[in-house]
Amino acid sequence: MMSRTVHTFSEQEALIESLSQSIVANLQKAIEEKGNASLIVSGGSTPKPLFKKLRKAALDWDKVSVGLCDERWIDVSKEESNEHFVKKYLLQEEAADAHFIGMYSEERDIYTAQKECSRKMKELLYPFDVLILGMGTDAHTASLFPENIKLEEAFDLKNPDFCISIEPNTAPYTRMSLTLHAILSAKHIYLHFEGKEKIAVYEEAIGGEDIYAMPIRSVLNQEIKEIEVFYR
Repeated sequence: MMSRTVHTFSEQEALIESLSQSIVANLQKAIEEKGNASLIVSGGSTPKPLFKKLRKAALDWDKVSVGLCDERWIDVSKEESNEHFVKKYLLQEEAADAHFIGMYSEERDIYTAQKECSRKMKELLYPFDVLILGMGTDAHTASLFPENIKLEEAFDLKNPDFCISIEPNTAPYTRMSLTLHAILSAKHIYLHFEGKEKIAVYEEAIGGEDIYAMPIRSVLNQEIKEIEVFYR
């Protein structure tokens, strides 16, 4: 029995409203229970409308720490940087008071930064209260790309590291990504995607088992943690 709850929508506005309400409710609950909350987000174009909605939420944002599922190893001033994207579209308005903890370090190359990134995630963001994943048309999630040489290490649930350096064969830039162990440690996990092409990818993913061919399967087709899927 796979642990998936699926929410489908015909209109983007309804999807964003429902997803944002669920995220805010879970962050609020975490703040009420332990005094703070952590929100782990993804880059790409899909979450932009969600971020614009979330940043207006009446929430104690100064008690929320925001981190990333993955990052391109480039200067954060560049448009392709996920940190740049999150600061531009999420950490505005009400959400400007949130605390951002990034992955990128200009002082380190990505390979020596892997342990430091894991330490920072564990000390400053863990436990993850809410984690929002995206999915590419190639079925990658975070920066876990199909058939990558680092996937065995990234999928190993006994691997204590939260972060892993990845060099994609099919996408630009070396990346830092959360490992599967780190992703599944989150209390609430959401997968958000939109469009017919990605719906077809999702349907193929839930119908098969090869996690190396379609890394999103490592999250969708497991029994450890419930995943909430929002799409249209």
